[in-house]
Amino acid sequence: MLVKICGLHPLRDAQLCIDIGVNFLGFVFYTKSPRNVSLQDIEILKTYNRLKSKFVAVTVNPSNEFIENIVQKHFDYIQLHGAETKKRVEEIKSMGLKIIKAIKIRNENDIGKYKEYESADIILFDTPGMEKSIEFPQNLISKLPKGDRFALAGSISQNNIENIAKLGVRFCDLSSSLELDNQIGYKDHQKIEKFIKKVNELKN
Repeated sequence: MLVKICGLHPLRDAQLCIDIGVNFLGFVFYTKSPRNVSLQDIEILKTYNRLKSKFVAVTVNPSNEFIENIVQKHFDYIQLHGAETKKRVEEIKSMGLKIIKAIKIRNENDIGKYKEYESADIILFDTPGMEKSIEFPQNLISKLPKGDRFALAGSISQNNIENIAKLGVRFCDLSSSLELDNQIGYKDHQKIEKFIKKVNELKN
């Protein structure tokens, strides 16, 4: 099971996630988000020994200027969470970046949209709630394509990851379920450690 944790803070959370083997560390660049990262804080990312972890810039309709000045200098992947077209994704890919393209799933008809984005390295199936924690409908999970190229987001937690794994999901993306109670944007390190421990148990 591959794991991506989104909404991390470069100073508070990155070292812990690297140390316990989180595969993808997501940092949000979206001013409307309580998890938005300041450009000053990302400078510290250069100092980490990333080991096997990959750093992801989570964006919404990013400009070429932002990609060139921020993403290419600090990140391994860019996650596209906006209305990027197939052509735009291909343009960004041509800039030498690995891409995670988010697809918002409202019903079964939306699942096939991933086929438009052949140039994306990873497809993230998400609920339409963006950062609002909405549970992904279980009846649709079994209909998603499976494999390490396809990730699932939407109210995943330590409590349901075992059932989700049984449905064939091999890549999960979490954010709000790993935060401190009543403190949006602040990760609870104990929750992160317990989740990764649970995932590791499922591998055995």
